[in-house]
Amino acid sequence: MHSPSSASEASRPFLTWQRVLDWAQEHYRYRVFARDERIPVRAGLLYLVQRGAIRLVGTAQVSPNYVSPLSHQTTEDTFLGFVAAGQPFEIVAQSPFTLQAYSHVEQTAVVWMYWNDLDNWPYFRREVLEAFRYQHQRKLLWLSTLGKRRTIDRLMGFLKLLIEEFGEPCDSGYRLPFSLTHAQIGSAIGSTRVTVTRLMGKLRQSGLIGTQGDNLIYLPANALQK
Repeated sequence: MHSPSSASEASRPFLTWQRVLDWAQEHYRYRVFARDERIPVRAGLLYLVQRGAIRLVGTAQVSPNYVSPLSHQTTEDTFLGFVAAGQPFEIVAQSPFTLQAYSHVEQTAVVWMYWNDLDNWPYFRREVLEAFRYQHQRKLLWLSTLGKRRTIDRLMGFLKLLIEEFGEPCDSGYRLPFSLTHAQIGSAIGSTRVTVTRLMGKLRQSGLIGTQGDNLIYLPANALQK
């Protein structure tokens, strides 16, 4: 049985969000970032995207010579997906792999707190845990897509997953509300920018995808049903 306070929060989720936002501003746990600005994140904290979108990037140390331990280390970045407004994320430290977060659009606002701070809002805590469960399910679908042998199948599957999760209606179907470079797509599906550019052209010629405005990718409505 819900307590009166939690039942009230359950019936007014937007009011709960406002309470969280007020608390974050009062405790200096709220900040607005410019586009492509790096978010100073660390393990053990919970982050909530209040406005805009976050781009997650994995960075791994790569050695060109695996025989000698003295060989020069370089870094390799992999695009790992987005976190949209209203969604949580956290950073897990696992050397030599690190996770970074960047503001993907202008005026992206982020709230951060310790997990035990959520005890102030029991219903909101359940919302956060449910959001993480959903993200886990989407990552399993992403891994399934990455297992496809043909690059063009990985590309199309990746675009479908992104637009299913973040897409908004447009005249031509459903589009991604923010831009994504071919290099970022290539890093996500294990390919190169040149290959992605060539395959994107092939998909456009086939009418399976298109672009609008500032290179916003869209899929016709029937493409999402296949």
